[in-house]
Amino acid sequence: MNKTASAALCSVFALAMAACSSNAGSTSSASSASSTAAASTEPETTILIGISPDYPPYESKSASGEIEGFDIDMTKWIFDYLNENGHNYKYEFEELSFDTIISSLQAGQIDLGISGFTYDEDREGIFSDSYYDSAQVLVVSEDSDVTSTDDLNGKTVSAQMGTTGEDVANGIEGAKVQAVSDANVMMENLKAHGIDAVVIDRAVADKYVAEGGFKVVGEDLMDEENIIYSTEDHQDLMDQINEAIKAFKESEDYQTLTETWFSNSAAE
Repeated sequence: MNKTASAALCSVFALAMAACSSNAGSTSSASSASSTAAASTEPETTILIGISPDYPPYESKSASGEIEGFDIDMTKWIFDYLNENGHNYKYEFEELSFDTIISSLQAGQIDLGISGFTYDEDREGIFSDSYYDSAQVLVVSEDSDVTSTDDLNGKTVSAQMGTTGEDVANGIEGAKVQAVSDANVMMENLKAHGIDAVVIDRAVADKYVAEGGFKVVGEDLMDEENIIYSTEDHQDLMDQINEAIKAFKESEDYQTLTETWFSNSAAE
């Protein structure tokens, strides 16, 4: 009888343990489903980003026509980070000339400008925290005898339309400034000796110098910081982007991407 009772008790205990195990599994599954749902409670929002893919290494087009560059990789990192932290964004690039990115933002046609922008206090809108240090420099053809802005009196200097580089060029005494919308065209014109010099971001200058046919001369003309540009009605989004930029700059990916896209070792 004792043996039979023990067997019965063991059977009851086993059934109870199975029931507890089953309930624990259901709770775990429900908790997981709840976490997933919590991460996607926001409705999906599409962010339109104005970009001018004529400014390597920030953004340009590959031989196959794909947009590539530091800004492209950074944008992916930022939105991946935001989506991993409770948001639900997707983004699309809108190809525009640089000067029309600004007007498109102010007209509400796009949400962000990510295209090698630098801070300019005269621009209306809001700006992200800095994601890279920059400077405006003077670039000439490899065989030019121009050594600084002092040699540009009466000569033609080009800069991309709507950029701080255009402002710097306009400040060069005696220079005839030619503003163009496409930076690639500007650099080809310089290489063909159609103009005498170009004012452009240092990272872009380094890229062209590394490929040959150009040189940077003189001192930096203006120290700057690269930023993301938007308008005041996107302040919440910009606050989130600033949080992502901070995390990005503290990550190993930041070091990897800056070395990949901004290294000028080839020019040295």
